[in-house]
Amino acid sequence: MMILNNLLMVMFVCGIWVFVSKRKHLLLMLLSLEFIVVCLFSWLMWFLLVFNYEFYFSMVFLTFTVCEGALGLSILVSMIRTHGNDYFNSFSVLKC
Repeated sequence: MMILNNLLMVMFVCGIWVFVSKRKHLLLMLLSLEFIVVCLFSWLMWFLLVFNYEFYFSMVFLTFTVCEGALGLSILVSMIRTHGNDYFNSFSVLKC
């Protein structure tokens, strides 16, 4: 059981590293955020299973995750429609 916990922590740190290193590309940032959320969800399910809790909170977590993903995709689509790509350095904040 401890190996699974360590593996999930390593996956989480890798997701954070990709999120920080690809900060200029919105699509890669969104993908790394979803990877982090999957790692957190896996850790939450492991935690609830080990300590024999209810799984109701996992549904709340998934609901907020879906809302976060939809908001990120809507920002990505509006940014591509207005600026043509999803690089942060290609537009000025003053123009928006």
